[in-house]
Amino acid sequence: MTTRTWTFEDTSRFAQLGDLRLHYNDAGEGDVVVLLHGGGPGATGWSNFKQNVPAFASRFRVLLVDQPQFGLSDKPEPKEQFNVVAARAIRDLLDELDVPRAHFVGNSLGGGTSLRFALDYPDRASRLVLMGPGNSCVPVLSPQPSEGLKILASWLAPPGPTREKLEAFVRIMVYDQTLITEELIEERFEVATEPSVLKGMVHFLTTVMGPTAEERRKGEVWRDIERIEHPTLLIWGRDDRVLPLDGALFALQRMQDARLHVFPKCGHWAQLEHAREFERLSIDFLSAS
Repeated sequence: MTTRTWTFEDTSRFAQLGDLRLHYNDAGEGDVVVLLHGGGPGATGWSNFKQNVPAFASRFRVLLVDQPQFGLSDKPEPKEQFNVVAARAIRDLLDELDVPRAHFVGNSLGGGTSLRFALDYPDRASRLVLMGPGNSCVPVLSPQPSEGLKILASWLAPPGPTREKLEAFVRIMVYDQTLITEELIEERFEVATEPSVLKGMVHFLTTVMGPTAEERRKGEVWRDIERIEHPTLLIWGRDDRVLPLDGALFALQRMQDARLHVFPKCGHWAQLEHAREFERLSIDFLSAS
């Protein structure tokens, strides 16, 4: 694989999609793979996947998208369920870039958006790699809400965002605590407490399950997951404390063409904790005919 260095500045792009301005990073050549981040404080496409860019970009054209309400993308007033809006924005981005079909790699919230995209625009999606995808399952053994989701929900609660809350959130994402450095905490906290990002988080948390009963149903992707025919690789951490492993069995049983890989000693960020093996598995799967 190439050892080329890809930087945020060199790959940063914006697309004006009607009233929505979307930020993404663009690297590599070939078939397009859309990488979609999770929903934690300070999350962006680059923060979730920067360590994986060299491997993926050596084989594909990768688009690391800041979903609406996150990163440098616009934070519009919420009117619809989050994944519906995000999937539509990805479709519009692919239209703008003249990309007829794309693979998807989605972590957590990004997995939920990937599934929503596959449901709403089935002819535009090819293969899916989903790491602990949000809204994809109904856990049958683990208590709900999970530890991780409780910490996420507390981010904006009084007294408001703090560095301690941010550290607690990122620490519950991983099994290997040595990965949580002071630099990572400071980087995420600086982004997460920027005023526009805080506004986006408020919008996200009010619409992640939808403002109405009808919109909430659209957020419960698990209700329709059996309709997804796309070849799918489910990747789960055995020690995931955000979306526990038993949820994977729900999705595995109901999806038409899914297979499951479980990483030991791994939390919710498989793309970080087991980066090289994650890359090999994903690239091999996405490259299959």
